Amino acid sequence: MTESCVKKLSCTLLDAITDKDPMVQEQVCSALCSLGEVQPEEMLCACEEYLRQHDKLAHPYRAMVLRTMEMVLRNHTSKLDKDTANIIILLASSEMTRTKELVCGWQQAASSVLVAVGQHFINRVMEEMLSRFQPGALPHCSVVRTFASLAVSNVFGMVPFLPSILSTMLPMLGMAKQDELRVAFCSALQHFSESTLEYLANLDQAPDPTVRKDTFATDIFSAYDILFHHWLQSREPRLRLAVVEALGPMSLLLPSEKLEEQLPKLLPGVLALYKKHAETFYVSKSLGQILEAAVSVGSRTLEVQLDALLAALHAQICVPVESSSPLVISNQKEVLRCFTVLACCAPGRLLAFLLPRLDTSNERLRVGTLQVLRHVINSAAAQMEVQKPFILSSMRLPLLDPSSKVKQAVVQVISAMAHHGYLEQPGGEVMIEYLVQQCALPPEQQPENPGPDSKDLSADGVQAMSIRTLYLVSTAVDRMSDVLWPYLLEFLTPVRFTGALTPLCRSLVHLAQKRQEVGADTFLIQYDAHVNLPSPYAVTTRLLVVSSNPYLGDGRGAASLRLLNVLHRSIHPLLGQQWETTIPLLLGYLDEYTEETLPRKEWEEKLLMFLRDTLATISDNTWTCQLSLEMCKQLPCYNGTPQEKHFLYKCIGTTLGAASSKEVVRKHLQELLETARYQEDTDREGLACCFGICATSHLEDTLAQLEDFVRSDVFRKSVGIFNIFKDRSENEVEKVKSALILCYGHVAAQAPRELMLARVESDILRNMFQYFSTKDPALKLCLVQSTCMVSRAICSSAQASSFHFSRKAELVAQMMEFIRAEPPDSLRTPVRKKAMLTCTYLVSLEPALGEQARADVIQGCLHSVMALPPESQGEDSGCQEALYLDTVRALEDLLTSLLQRDMTPQGLQVMVEHLSAWIKSPRGHERVRALGLSSCLLRYFLEHLHVSALVPFHNLGLLVGLFSPRCADLWPAARQEAVGCVYSLLYLQLGYEGFSRDYRDDTAERLLTLKDGLMHPDPAVLFHTCHSIAQVIAKRLPADQLISLLLTMFEGLGDPDKNCSQAASVMVNCLLQERGSALLEKVPEIVSVLRSKLQETQEHILPATQHSVYLLASQHCAAVVSSLLGSPLPFDSHTCMLWRALAVEPSLATQVLGLLLEKMGRDVPFKESRAFLLGSTPDRVATLLPLSATCALHEVVSAPASGPAVLELYPQLFVALLLRVSCTVGVQLPRNLQAKERRGTSPAQASRNLKPCSSAVDALQAMLLRGGSEDVMQDMELEGGWELLRTSAGHEEGTTRLARAMTKYAGPRLPLVMKALIGTQNSAYEIQRVTSTAFLAELLSSNVVNDLMLLESLLDSLAARQKDSCASVRRLVLRGLANLASGSPDKVRAHGPQLLTAMISGLDDGDDPHSLVALEAMVGLSRLLPLVEPWDLHSVLLHVAIRVRPFFDSEKMEVRTASIRLFGHLNKACHGDCEDVFLDQVVSGLVPLLLHLQDSQAPVASACRFALHMCGPNLECEELSATFQKHLQEGRGLHFGEFLNTTCKHLMRHFPDLLGRLVSTNLFYFKSNWEDIRAAAPMFTGFLVLHAELRHRPQVDLEQLLVALQLLLKDPAPAVRAKAAEALGRLVKFA
Repeated sequence: MTESCVKKLSCTLLDAITDKDPMVQEQVCSALCSLGEVQPEEMLCACEEYLRQHDKLAHPYRAMVLRTMEMVLRNHTSKLDKDTANIIILLASSEMTRTKELVCGWQQAASSVLVAVGQHFINRVMEEMLSRFQPGALPHCSVVRTFASLAVSNVFGMVPFLPSILSTMLPMLGMAKQDELRVAFCSALQHFSESTLEYLANLDQAPDPTVRKDTFATDIFSAYDILFHHWLQSREPRLRLAVVEALGPMSLLLPSEKLEEQLPKLLPGVLALYKKHAETFYVSKSLGQILEAAVSVGSRTLEVQLDALLAALHAQICVPVESSSPLVISNQKEVLRCFTVLACCAPGRLLAFLLPRLDTSNERLRVGTLQVLRHVINSAAAQMEVQKPFILSSMRLPLLDPSSKVKQAVVQVISAMAHHGYLEQPGGEVMIEYLVQQCALPPEQQPENPGPDSKDLSADGVQAMSIRTLYLVSTAVDRMSDVLWPYLLEFLTPVRFTGALTPLCRSLVHLAQKRQEVGADTFLIQYDAHVNLPSPYAVTTRLLVVSSNPYLGDGRGAASLRLLNVLHRSIHPLLGQQWETTIPLLLGYLDEYTEETLPRKEWEEKLLMFLRDTLATISDNTWTCQLSLEMCKQLPCYNGTPQEKHFLYKCIGTTLGAASSKEVVRKHLQELLETARYQEDTDREGLACCFGICATSHLEDTLAQLEDFVRSDVFRKSVGIFNIFKDRSENEVEKVKSALILCYGHVAAQAPRELMLARVESDILRNMFQYFSTKDPALKLCLVQSTCMVSRAICSSAQASSFHFSRKAELVAQMMEFIRAEPPDSLRTPVRKKAMLTCTYLVSLEPALGEQARADVIQGCLHSVMALPPESQGEDSGCQEALYLDTVRALEDLLTSLLQRDMTPQGLQVMVEHLSAWIKSPRGHERVRALGLSSCLLRYFLEHLHVSALVPFHNLGLLVGLFSPRCADLWPAARQEAVGCVYSLLYLQLGYEGFSRDYRDDTAERLLTLKDGLMHPDPAVLFHTCHSIAQVIAKRLPADQLISLLLTMFEGLGDPDKNCSQAASVMVNCLLQERGSALLEKVPEIVSVLRSKLQETQEHILPATQHSVYLLASQHCAAVVSSLLGSPLPFDSHTCMLWRALAVEPSLATQVLGLLLEKMGRDVPFKESRAFLLGSTPDRVATLLPLSATCALHEVVSAPASGPAVLELYPQLFVALLLRVSCTVGVQLPRNLQAKERRGTSPAQASRNLKPCSSAVDALQAMLLRGGSEDVMQDMELEGGWELLRTSAGHEEGTTRLARAMTKYAGPRLPLVMKALIGTQNSAYEIQRVTSTAFLAELLSSNVVNDLMLLESLLDSLAARQKDSCASVRRLVLRGLANLASGSPDKVRAHGPQLLTAMISGLDDGDDPHSLVALEAMVGLSRLLPLVEPWDLHSVLLHVAIRVRPFFDSEKMEVRTASIRLFGHLNKACHGDCEDVFLDQVVSGLVPLLLHLQDSQAPVASACRFALHMCGPNLECEELSATFQKHLQEGRGLHFGEFLNTTCKHLMRHFPDLLGRLVSTNLFYFKSNWEDIRAAAPMFTGFLVLHAELRHRPQVDLEQLLVALQLLLKDPAPAVRAKAAEALGRLVKFA
C-alpha cells in the first residue's frame, strides 16, 4: 500500500471519530492505534494534518485524536525522526494553548502528547515549552502543568532545565492573580522539588553527578516565600491545599538556616490549615515532610512547638475514620508517621503528652491515644524500651472501659506489646487476662453507649479480634511461650471465661506441642510451682463437659478434646496410648456432622464411653473418687447451661459406677440428693440419669440410698419447710417426689435385668405406687414415664416370658385412669402416649387380661385419641404435631400387641368392630385416624400370619365391604388408608389360600398403582379408580364371600357421605359385571335390593335399567338406533346410558356400530353458509345426522363391553373417525346447538364436548381404548397429539403423531387400516387428502411397514400423489419418501433413483411461493444422502449443491437451516472423493457458512457448525479441519472473533489464491439485511487482510473495499460501524 493509502485509511477513520456511539469511537481509536503500531509516523502525520485542516472540529473529538496519538507515542517515540517529532510538538503545543479558557480534557490530552514525546525529545519539547514561557508574560496554565508532568515522567532529562525554569518562574509568581494559574505553579513547584530530591538520591545514575542541593536552595526559598506568605492566605481552599502540598517537598530543599528561621512561622501556619479544611490528608502529608526536614537539620524550634504539634496531631488521630473515605484513612497514616518522627526525637515528651490522655472518659480521645501508643510501640521500639513500665501502668483505666471501640484499640496495643517484650514485665499478666476476657465476650452482646456519629463495633468484632490476637501471640511470638505456658491453663475452669475456651484450647495445644518438640521435661506441668493452676481432675471434668455441646463457641468440643490429648501425661501417665487412639476417632466423628445434624444422644454416649474407658485404663479407685468429687464440685457452675449440667450428671453417674468404694458412692449420692435443685427440670432429669447409670454397678447401694433419703430427716425437713409456705408447699414437695420417681424409673431401666426383676415389685414399684393418687400434672407425668421405663425393662428381660407380674392388672387400670383423666379436647402432655406405651409392655406379660379388661383398654384408648380435634396451625403446631404422631404411634403399638394375643380372623374382626364406629364417623379426621389404625392392624396381621392348615377367611367379604367404599371418602387421606386396608385383606386371603408370605400377586399389586387416582380432584377420575379397585376385588374374592360383600356394599349405598354411596354403587355394578354369572340363584335377592336402593338414591343407580334397552335392541336394532339418533343434542345422561347399554353383547354392538358408521357417511359433514357481508369467508356448519352419529358412536364404544365389536370393525372405525376429525376442524355447531352448549343445561350434558371436531376426537380416543390400543391413546396424550388434532394449525402434526403411535403400539392393525385409508386418497375434500397423506407418510418412518410387507404399495400410493393440486399433499409425499431413511434404511439403495428424482423435483417445484415444498425436499435429501448409492448421488451432487446455495440467505430461518445442513451432508457424502468442480462449490459456501455462525437464530448457527465440520476434510487442510473440530463442537460456546481469526490464518496460509474471492464474497454481505451478518463480514475481511501475505495484495481491490467500509461506517447499527472501523485498522497490513 502506498503512503497515500495509509493516509487515506487514517483519514477515513478520523472522519468516523465523530460517531455518536462511544463503542464506535473506541473502536475507531483502536484502529488508528493499529495503524500507528505499523506506521507510526504516517499515522501521526495524518492525525496532525486532520486536526490542522479541521479547524472547527469540536474539542471532545480533538481530545480523542490527541489521546490516540499519545497512545501510539507511548510505545514508538524512539522511532520518530526529528522532523516528525517537531511537527507533533508544534501541533500539541498549539492545541494546548489554542484557547485561554480552561478545557481540561482537550488541553490535558495535548499535554500528554508533549510528555510522551518528551521521553526521547526532551530538549525539543523544552525548547517549544520555553518559547511559550517567556519572562515578563504569564504563561498558559497548561504549559506550567506540562512542566510538572515532564518533571515526573523524565526526572533525569528535566532536572537540568529546572534552574532556568525557576529563574523565569519566580518573577511570574508575583504576577499570577488567577487561582487556577497559581494552583498550576504550586503543582509544578511540588513536582520540581520531588524530582530534584529523586535526582539527588540517585546521583550515581544521573547524567550530571555534580548537581547539588544548594543549586536550587535560593530559588526554592524565594518561591517558598511567596507561597507561604502570600498564597497560603488565599480564601480559595484548592489553592491553599496546593500550596501546602508544595511546601512539604520544598522544605526538604531549603537551606538549614532558612528552614530553622522559618519553622516558628511555618509549623503554626500549616497547623492552622487543619481548622480550615475538612480533607486534611495533604496537610498531614506536608507536615510530615516538614518535620522530617526539621529533624534532619537538628532543629531546636521543634521543642518549642512540640506541645502545639502534639495537640493538633492528636486531634487529627481522634477524628472518626469512615471506611468509605480513603483520604481520611490516608490522613491517619500520615499523622501516625508524624508521631513516629516525634517519637524518635522526643520520646519522653511524647509519652508525657499521651499517657495522661488514657485516663480520659472520652471514647474518641482514648481510642485515638491507644492508636498512637500502639504505633509508636511498633515504630519506635528502641526509644520506648526504657518506657515499658510507665506504659504498662498507664493501661489500668482503659482496661475498665466498656466501649467496644476502646476494647478493640486495647487489644491492638496488647498485640504490639507482646511483640516487643512488654508482657514479660510485671503487670503483663493483667494484659493477658484482659485479652482472654475479651475472647469470652458473648457474640450477641451489643456495645454500650454507641457514639451518635460513629458506626460502633459489635462485641462480636472485639471477640473475633481478641481471638485472632491470642492465637497470633501464642503461635508467632516465640518470646511469649514461657509467659503463656502454663499460665493460660488458669482460665480453663472459671465460668466467666467459658466463651474463650475454644481459642484458649487452640493456643494451649500449640504451646504444648511446641514444648513437646523441645523435650518432655519442659512439657510436663509442675503443679507445685504453679499453685493457681486447676487440678488434672478439674481440667478433665471441664473439658469433657463442654465437649458435650461440641459446635458451640466455634467448635469448642474438638478444641477441648485436642487439648486433652496433648495433656494426657499431665492428667495421668497411663492415658497416652488409649487417648491417642480414641480421641482422633471422636474428632473424626465430629467432622462428619454439623450442629444441626449431630445425633446428640449418640455423641454423649460416645463421650461417656470415652470416660468409662479412661477410668478403666487408670483403674485407680483413689483417682476415680477424686474425679467424682471434682465433678460434684463443678455442678453449680453449670446452672446457666442446662444441657451441659445434664451431661455432667451422667458423667458423675458413670464415674461413681466405676468406683469400687461403696462408702464414697453412698456419700456422693446422698450429697446429690441433698443439694439438687428440684425446681429445675434439668436437675431432676439429670439426677435420675445419674442414679440410673450408677445402678448398673451399684444397684443395692442406689436403691438403699433412695430409701434412706425418703426416710431421712433431710427429706422430712424439706417437706416441713415447704409446708410453712402454703402457697408453694405442694408444688415444691411434688418436685422432690417427681425427682425420686424418675430416679426409680431410671434405676429400673439401667440396672442389670436379673437383679432388677428380683427388686422391681418389692423395692421399686412399692415406692412408686404410694404416689399414684396425685393430682399434680408434673408428678403424674413422671409416674407414667417411670412406670413405662419399668415395664419396658421387665419386657426386655430374658426371663420376661416366665415372670408373673402380680400387680399387672392394677397397673393397667391405673394407666387407664390417667388416660381417662386427660382432657378430651386437647393434647398438651405426653401422658396418653406414655400410659399407652406402658400398657403395650404390660399386655405381653403374664397373667393375660380378661376379655372385658381388653375391651375397656381398647375403647378407652381409642376414645382418648380419636376424639381429639384436628391438629391446629399455630406457633407451637410443630411440637403439637410431633406429640400427636408419637401418641398415635403408641396407640398403634398397643392395639397390635393386643391383636398379637389373638391372631385369628375372629380376633381381627373384634378389633375392626371396635374401630367401625370411628370408620363411619361423620367427622373426617376421626375416619382418617380409624382407617389408619385399621391399615396398621391389617399390615401387622398380614406380616405375622401363620396358617398351619388351609382354612377359609370367613369374614373377608364383610371386611372388604366395610373398607372399599371408603376409597371415595371426602378426605383424601382416608381414601389412601382405605385402599391400603383392601390391599392387606386381599393378601390375607391369599395367605389363607396357601400362598407364601413373599408371594406378589399382579392383580393385588395393581391397587398400589391406583392410589394416585384416588388423590385426583376430578370425581370422574376418582370413581373410575374405585371401579378399578372393584375389578381387583372381583378377581381375587372367593365365590363364597361374594354375596356377603354385595350385601355389605348395598348397605353402603345409603351412606351419608355421597362420595362413599356413589363408590358403593360403582363397585356393585363392577362386581355384578365381573362376577354376575356366579350369582344365578341370588339374582332375585340382588334385584330386589337394587330396586329398593334405586328408590332411595338417584343417578348412580340408573345403570340397572340399561338391561331393558339391551333386550329391546336385540330384536329391533335398526329402529332403536334410529330412534335414539332422533334424540335432541346434546344427549342427556339417561340417553347416554341407554346408548352404552347397546354394547352389552358383542354381536349387538357390532350391528350398532355398523349402522352408526353408515349414518356418519350418508350426509355431507358440513354445509357452507356465507355471512351477510359479501366477499367474507363462508362459515362451515356441521350437519346434524353425522354429528349425532359421532356422539352416539362415542357413547357405544365408551362401554367396556363394546371391545369385541370395536376390534371387529377396527379399520373402518379408525379411518372413518380420523377423516371425520379432519373434515370437522374449524367446523361450527348449528346456531341452535351453540346456544344450548353455552347454556349448559346440566352437568351430565356438559361432560361430553359437543363441538364437531372435539366430539370426533373424543370418539376416536374411546375407540382406541376399547380396541385394545390404550397405549396409542396414552402416547398421544403424553405427546399432546390430541390437542393438535383439534386445531387447524396443528392437525397435520397431530395426524403424524397418531400414525407414529400406531406404528409403535398397533402394528398388526396397520394393513387393514392402510388399505382403508388408501381408498380415501381421491377424496373430494382437500383436508382429507392431506390427513390421509400425512398418516401414510409417517408410516414409512417405521420398519413395521417393511415387516408387514406394505412398503411397495405404500411407496406407489405416495408416488401417485406427487402431482396433487394441493401443495401440502406434495410436501407430505416428499416427507413420506424421506421417512424411508428412518423406517427402512436398507431399502433406500433399491429405490435411490426414484427418491432422488422426487426430491430434486421438489427443489424445482414452481407452484411453491413459500418454499415449503423445497424445504421438505432439502430436509429429505439430508436424510437420504448417507444411504443412497454413491453413483446415484454423484450424478446429482453438483445440481443439488448449486440449487441449494441461494437458500443460504433465505428470509425464513427454517429454509436457511435446512439448506445449510443439506450442504453439510453433501460435503459429508464426498469425503475422500471430492471432485474439483464440487470443491469449487465448497469454497463458494465458506463465506456464508462462516458469517451465518453469527446468525441471530440458534438453529441456523448450529447448522453452520455442522456444515463447516463436514467441509473441513474436503478442503484437505488439516489445520483448518482441526480448527473446525476444536471450536465448533455442538453445545460449546463460540468466541467468534478468536475462531474467525484462526480460520483466516489457515485459509491464507494454505489457500492464499482465494483472498480476492473471499473478500469479494464478503463485500456482498456488507449489504445484508441482518445486522449481525453485516458486522461479521467486515471483521472477516479484516482478518483475511491481516493474515494475507503482501505478494497477494493485487487480488484485493483496495479502492472498492475502502469505499465499502466507508459506507459501513455510516451504518445505523453501532456494532457494524465498530467492526468496519476495526477492519480499516487491519488494512494497514498492506502498507
